[in-house]
Amino acid sequence: MAQTQREIITEITPLSDKDCFYFVDRYKERFTYPIHRHEDYELNFVVDAPGASRVVGDSVCEITDLDLVLVGHSIEHGWEQGNCTSTRIHELTLQFSKNLFGDTFLGKTQMAPIRELLEKAGNGIAFSKESIMKVYHYLAQLSETPDNFHRMLLLMSILYELAISDDYVQLASSSFAQAPQRTDSRRITKVQEYIATHYKEEIRLTDLADLVGMAETSFSRFFKLRTGRHVSEYVIDVRLGHATRQLVDTTHTISEISYDCGFNNVSYFNRIFRKRKGCAPKEFRELYKRNRLLV
Repeated sequence: MAQTQREIITEITPLSDKDCFYFVDRYKERFTYPIHRHEDYELNFVVDAPGASRVVGDSVCEITDLDLVLVGHSIEHGWEQGNCTSTRIHELTLQFSKNLFGDTFLGKTQMAPIRELLEKAGNGIAFSKESIMKVYHYLAQLSETPDNFHRMLLLMSILYELAISDDYVQLASSSFAQAPQRTDSRRITKVQEYIATHYKEEIRLTDLADLVGMAETSFSRFFKLRTGRHVSEYVIDVRLGHATRQLVDTTHTISEISYDCGFNNVSYFNRIFRKRKGCAPKEFRELYKRNRLLV
């Protein structure tokens, strides 16, 4: 029987019920705050820290000199020193409540881009350098503007510009983040729901094609067109997401996790994990383990 795993820090942000947001602008020599999660949204901008490691869910990435990320829905996140040699790291952090805009306001047509952006934030979103430059002047004004009302307007402008830029990547896998996948295709939704339910089992292309009444070749092309991934790649990503979640949340052995998540060969699991995540399963677990507090 697996032992109880130590818990990731759940941060209580400084936000009160009367606050629209919390903002801090700071310089520091090192990243020292551990991987954590919280219910509020967070927009984090890091400057002059190339080589640092950014962890969002099961995504681990070495950042460049500019890094802008939006996280929400309690996804684990944190920045580690990694290969960063800078001793003057500039970090802007803006946190705001998940209830800030309200469903009624977010439901308005003009708010659609921001609504979609916030929905995707459950996986964590990293923005390209081109997108960052489009909002760079807004980010700078956050520190220069003492009036919180105008800071609120700046926040909305930043979110809107980032949303319409459409030049970003979602970081954590949906199976790790336990976030729903959204698509306007009923056929794709049906297949995704099937895979989410049967990922531990053998999943055959012919069964998926039959599920939506298509020939295998036509279905493969259709799935790739609508999701950007081949069916086999998608299945592997779903299984890896569940595996990384178990690496974080349980003390099951690597072998147990491998078989439980649909990989029938531990060597293959280790190989594909390193290829997709950039580290071995054991190294990924250690990354989170050293960021935990004892229960």
